[in-house]
Amino acid sequence: MSALGAGFVPRKRRGAELYLVVLALAVGLGAYVGVGLGVSGDVPADVYTFGGGLALLALLTHAVVRWLAPYADPVLLPLVIALNGLGLAMIYRIDFGLADRGQSVGPFAGPQLTWTAIGVAGFVAVLFIVRDHRRLQTYTYTFGLVAIVLLLLPLLPVLGVEVNGARIWVSLGPLSFQPGEIAKLCLVIFFAGYLVVKREPLALAGRRFIGIDLPRGRDLGPILVAWLLSLGVLVFQRDLGSSLLFFGLFLVLLYVATERAGWLVVGGLLFAAGAYFSYLTFDHVQLRVQGWLDPFSDTDDYFQIIQGQYGMAHGGLLGRGLGQGDPVMTPYSYSDFIAASLGEELGLAGLMAIIVVYALVVERGLRTALVCRDTFGKLVATGLAVSFALQVFVVVGGVTRLIPLTGLTTPFLSYGGSSLVANWAIIALLMRISDQTRRPAPEVRPLESDDATQVVRMR
Repeated sequence: MSALGAGFVPRKRRGAELYLVVLALAVGLGAYVGVGLGVSGDVPADVYTFGGGLALLALLTHAVVRWLAPYADPVLLPLVIALNGLGLAMIYRIDFGLADRGQSVGPFAGPQLTWTAIGVAGFVAVLFIVRDHRRLQTYTYTFGLVAIVLLLLPLLPVLGVEVNGARIWVSLGPLSFQPGEIAKLCLVIFFAGYLVVKREPLALAGRRFIGIDLPRGRDLGPILVAWLLSLGVLVFQRDLGSSLLFFGLFLVLLYVATERAGWLVVGGLLFAAGAYFSYLTFDHVQLRVQGWLDPFSDTDDYFQIIQGQYGMAHGGLLGRGLGQGDPVMTPYSYSDFIAASLGEELGLAGLMAIIVVYALVVERGLRTALVCRDTFGKLVATGLAVSFALQVFVVVGGVTRLIPLTGLTTPFLSYGGSSLVANWAIIALLMRISDQTRRPAPEVRPLESDDATQVVRMR
């Protein structure tokens, strides 16, 4: 080994991260001030409270990363801080609109900042507890069991609550949350741990059809179980988005683990069969598909979709400007349709810039998976990045009518505590894997001549 290679130590890049964190804070705080100027012509009176709280949380996360994960990816944290800050500013703007219209809901910006603090606390807890991501593999089936329990909780008669036709909420007194957001993280760990052990039999060649090696019939069990699980979520919880997310997540991890395109063919056929069966059987699926194809056929049932389309059309290419649009005309503009709200005020250019930020988060996650040295960490990082990508695609695709509308939230932008906390935990785990991957290996000191002589004498 050359002298350069022997003495090479990877750079921690925490200084670059701090610089990017400051830029991310400028984006969030600038948007917050822009909302106040756009609505009332004045800087918001609580800008110092809001800005100080957001800056404190951002710098706290940076300090914790310096302490607990010094070799972690330096770009991930600034990206999510920018998204979180922009989401807070947009929710603050929607609070103005709701107050002007005299609606009883809200305000949402204050609770969202509180949930951001809880999410940051979860981020710190994950980094502090999970010092080595490989230890999670020993709890593979525990995480699988926890995921199943979380998915079943909304179906319980006392705890489960149905909201807008979907039974995905659990209510505990004044608090309510979506256990499926946490189940998503548990399922990634379970799928990764399972596929590490079972990858050899699943990768065995079966029959060759049209140039594609299809898997053996005896190995179809795991994907059939995942397919039935996703159908169960669709049937009993009426949650189209989570069903697509869970099955797509397992299919991608199965392909990455086995490197066989035949699994994609089998999974695609199962997905097509399940989608067609669901469309023929369930009214709510037919309603979503009809709203996707022709929302103007029923202006009452598809009022939300129509208003979202009008809002984005009103924004045009460059947007009306922060505080200058009217996003509250769209129902749930602060949660399910916050992408349409951003499209109205920031325009197509602003919405595309946000999508690019999401793409960068996914790219950094996949980059971490690419350079990870252990198979379990590689699959976990891939699963977390893919789950993030699928969720953004399903939400933004539904709002823009690229695909049928689903009920998932836009990560870090939409109002909601369970989604925010779960996504901060996902970023923490990605940074833990990144830190473990980029951390230099322990230095092995070569034996000196006297040491070597002493070893020979001892022998």
